[in-house]
Amino acid sequence: MGLQKELEAKNLDGVIRELTENPSCIDDVTEKGVPLALYAAELGDFSIVKYIVEYSRASMNTVDENHRNILHYAAASGNLEMNRYLVEKVGMDITAGDGKCVTPYQIAYERKDEKLLSYYKERTGASYEGMYHNPIRCGMFPDPSIVRVGEDYYMVNSSFIFFPCIPVSHSRDLIHWEIIGHAITDPQWAALDELEGGRGYWAPDISYDNGKFYVTATYRLNDTGTVYRKQIVVSSDRPEGPYSKPAVIDEDGIDPSIFHENGRHYMLLNRGARILELNDDCTKQISEAKLLYYGDQKRAPEGPHLLKKDGYYYLFLAEGGTGMGHRISVARSKTLMGNYEPCPYNPIMRQMDEGAAIQRCGHGKPVCTQNGEWYMVYLCGRMIGDGYSMLGRETALDPISWTADGWPVVNGLKGPSVLQKKPDLPVWMPEEEPDIGWNPKWMTPRAPEPEGIRFLSSGIRIKGSRFPLRDVAAKNILLQRQTSFCFTAETELVIPGLTGGQEAGLVCYYDENTWVCLAVCRENSYYIQVKEHIGDKDVLHERQMLPCDCSGKKISLKVETEYLKRRFTYRLQGEEKHIAAEIANVYYLCDEGIHMGKRFTGAMTGIYAVAGEHKLYADFFNFIYQDIEA
Repeated sequence: MGLQKELEAKNLDGVIRELTENPSCIDDVTEKGVPLALYAAELGDFSIVKYIVEYSRASMNTVDENHRNILHYAAASGNLEMNRYLVEKVGMDITAGDGKCVTPYQIAYERKDEKLLSYYKERTGASYEGMYHNPIRCGMFPDPSIVRVGEDYYMVNSSFIFFPCIPVSHSRDLIHWEIIGHAITDPQWAALDELEGGRGYWAPDISYDNGKFYVTATYRLNDTGTVYRKQIVVSSDRPEGPYSKPAVIDEDGIDPSIFHENGRHYMLLNRGARILELNDDCTKQISEAKLLYYGDQKRAPEGPHLLKKDGYYYLFLAEGGTGMGHRISVARSKTLMGNYEPCPYNPIMRQMDEGAAIQRCGHGKPVCTQNGEWYMVYLCGRMIGDGYSMLGRETALDPISWTADGWPVVNGLKGPSVLQKKPDLPVWMPEEEPDIGWNPKWMTPRAPEPEGIRFLSSGIRIKGSRFPLRDVAAKNILLQRQTSFCFTAETELVIPGLTGGQEAGLVCYYDENTWVCLAVCRENSYYIQVKEHIGDKDVLHERQMLPCDCSGKKISLKVETEYLKRRFTYRLQGEEKHIAAEIANVYYLCDEGIHMGKRFTGAMTGIYAVAGEHKLYADFFNFIYQDIEA
């Protein structure tokens, strides 16, 4: 009959016969590509699954093309006895994620399988509602640094050339966050105008000492001079700011952090961890930098953070580069200046499963809750297609446990979690963000012109940039982070009176080198067009002509996204909806898509206008970005 048919007939004797005669047939797959061992679990016959586990050649590391393992299929079957066996005897993980971060726990929850949910709760110590999902911050939130003050938690992330610079976020439960301010909000202090995409403000750190918050970051310049990197420090007595004018520390390196002890202040920098002392207000360097420790793996050691606990100084480092080999290691010393002893459990965080959804995990900083629980925030990336991290580097959270010999390990050395028990903190949700006005989701590549973006009572007025989107000098491009692989973004534009070469519309943006837009344009007449810009090339899609009297009319512009696909549509006031273009693969809207300049950010979407040599004001209404569950 064949193994698959015996499985479907739930004939254990037939399964035994097939596997005895042809042991390798357990590695076969169904027409839908499901390995037969997993298919057996989905069919729900426990006696057959038990035989396959204990007597066949099946590997319990087997996954399907969506990275689902045998427990995912067992959860879908609803067989409680089988699930117990796979969890307790085989050691399968209830919280393991597939290629879309779906876990067996989620499958049981969506099936409303009360018996299985009760068992999973017993094993994990939390109901499904008592769990949180990684990443905790989706979209471009890389290089996290965290500090707790009382019951409040504050986080900063890299902003690169985007303005305002260095978002400062707040939480009370470590899971839900809101941006409450920025470390640099003055365009003159930001000094971004000449910087290429991927430069700007790298890897900030936030700390607190004696009633004051300090934010430090690397200011990364273009590669056109002899100095590429400087450090900046700002301070404020309020976490949301306003912060002081950036003080510049002329010490080369990246990823600064500040360690405060007994009224003294120290800055740490890569490579490895070098340490220098700062003055009383952290605005000047007052000692030479000295190497504390170079790292465990000794490849690209960066992101140093110091923690003092139980008589030890613990030095956390990011290593391996910010790609697939990224990791966190730790060393310790009885004295600040060392020598530092590496942890025998290093790396204490690394993704070892190359097929898992969450990758490139590293650059972490620990925090202790008011209840004495320890957690690590760290960066991660989720891949789609041929390894494209479309959303950029995101922020994840996992618990830290301390070994009997006093070493911190993250998530039991199992790598990043997809689903994890919530911290023992009160439930907290941020306030609703305003529908109109400059809310914290908005940002611009470099600072906008004065009056370049105006939030009116009914919409947004954008002053057209003199320079096109492909130019570093382009201004007034208003963007939000892409926070899901599937989303829609739409807006209404009052078609302005355009002159030749002018345009206004909707854009999916990464940097000046890679973007795709849906725009109303004009040469001899009005038309709408989708244009992709990839490196130094423009890919123009077919123009669709608009009526010559369309100026002053509203036109709805929309992009629908499904992973790498983009579908652009428009609807002129009083007319039917039209498809402007369908693009199968926007691979270029990510770090890995092309090799040009520094690419460390993430995909965004928003609105813009290009004026050229003449003035142009474009009025947009009802911009709506909405994530869609895949």
